[in-house]
Amino acid sequence: MVDQYIVSARKYRPQTFDTVVGQEHITTTLKNAIRHQHLAHAYLFCGPRGVGKTTCARILAKTINCTNPTADMEACGVCQNCQSFKNNTSFNVFELDAASNNSVEDIRELTNQVRFAPQSGKYKVYIIDEVHMLSAAAFNAFLKTLEEPPPYAIFILATTEKHKIIPTILSRCQIFDFKRITTDDIVKHLQEICEKEKLQAQEAALHVIAQKSEGCMRDALSMLDRIASFTEGVMTYANTMEHLNLLDADYYFKLVDGMLSQDISGTLLLLDQVLEKGFEGDVILNGLAAHTRNLLLCKDAQMAKLLDVPNEHKPIYYEKAMQCPPSFILSALNALNESELNYRNAINKRLHIELCLVRLCYVLQATKIAGGQIAAEDVKKNSEQLTTYSEQHTEYGGQSTVNSGQDTVNYGKSIEQLPISNSQLPTIHEPPVYQHEEKYVPVVLEPEVPMNNPPQKQTGTRRLSRNIIEVTTTTNDTPDEKKELTIEAVQHAFEKYKEQVHKENKSMLSVQLGLMQVQLLPPTKFVSSAQPILHTATQKTSAMY
Repeated sequence: MVDQYIVSARKYRPQTFDTVVGQEHITTTLKNAIRHQHLAHAYLFCGPRGVGKTTCARILAKTINCTNPTADMEACGVCQNCQSFKNNTSFNVFELDAASNNSVEDIRELTNQVRFAPQSGKYKVYIIDEVHMLSAAAFNAFLKTLEEPPPYAIFILATTEKHKIIPTILSRCQIFDFKRITTDDIVKHLQEICEKEKLQAQEAALHVIAQKSEGCMRDALSMLDRIASFTEGVMTYANTMEHLNLLDADYYFKLVDGMLSQDISGTLLLLDQVLEKGFEGDVILNGLAAHTRNLLLCKDAQMAKLLDVPNEHKPIYYEKAMQCPPSFILSALNALNESELNYRNAINKRLHIELCLVRLCYVLQATKIAGGQIAAEDVKKNSEQLTTYSEQHTEYGGQSTVNSGQDTVNYGKSIEQLPISNSQLPTIHEPPVYQHEEKYVPVVLEPEVPMNNPPQKQTGTRRLSRNIIEVTTTTNDTPDEKKELTIEAVQHAFEKYKEQVHKENKSMLSVQLGLMQVQLLPPTKFVSSAQPILHTATQKTSAMY
């Protein structure tokens, strides 16, 4: 007769503390409590599903009633109490499912059983699983027994939702928080089971199973049984991904390659292939975001340990990460996060994903423009336009004259010194990272234009100086009083102007003024008359926008 098939989750359920996977902080504490006879009357085991809460409760119940425990405080497995526990015939261990026995009558029956001493062994252990399902009345009926039980009674409560348990119950228990099992621990345990079951499994396939289980050993063992039946005992990375209906990382690598090469048509065609396989849009966005995060981790050797992928795939990630600029990765993560948040509200889901991928195809170009890598062409074009403007306005022996009302100011040939208005200047894309250099923007303090002459169009530099002068003239000084223009006065006027700009919530102008400093240059350097120049210079900075 063929032996009855038992699933791996039941067949390989831990029977001792040492075989519990990933909960060493709890098993060590329980063994020390047994060794020193410091057992509490009530325990609360809480944590995610499938991490060993009920298993540890059963091991604790068996170990404290074992007549011949080992030196390491493990159950011997051969004494009468251990054998009766193994055969489910022990009268010292009672298990109650609170999900189906959550009434006051069930708790009253339990308290009536507590009055009787154990027939064999030292303790009577009551394991109440899913204790958060008890009703409020049942919790209140259980309080007195839980607080002052007989010396031979031990209660072990297990739950996945500790926040649903009333505080009066929590205060009467020793609480143990079970953590999720790590991917590496699950992979090692699955490899041991594959060796015992004589299954051929690639490490990458087991790694995928461990990731899919999300720290739950029971789910990992269930998936292992399914895939072993599907592949007839030969588990590879490809058939594991196919059976679990997961999108292979190769598709994400191809998507990133299409974004780097700005191949919009190829990217959208690849998206169509993925959608034809039955994958939902949110799964694609989530997977692409996780893939992009892995590329970001590979950019730094210290963060590489956070990379949770199969070992044989890590070289590919490192190679692809070197091809992606950090600015591209960060911008792509921001765009993907925004698309994931807005996916649920989108009416046309497919169009929403396609627009996201099209944006990602232009991310690299946008980051290059922002980084100033192609700004050199614009600077060259702007320089040519400024040269043409200078040639058109050069007269009188190489001197350029600009008429401002009744006064004439002569400037030299330097293009940088021409009082050109903002409307005449072409737009120059400044790179976000400023090199350690100084740029000078002349700001001329001119006399006011008489009222009998029509006002001329003010340039950008004149408007700035006139605004500063207007701020300084708001004081109580006498109009006819003449003051000497000193650097202290200029700095004071400049600071007052910055304060006024800040109060008016002109954020962009306030930032630009914050990067400037003022200097008072000799009057003969730029102009011929005794007209001083307020000279502003951007400070040295390496700030990145």
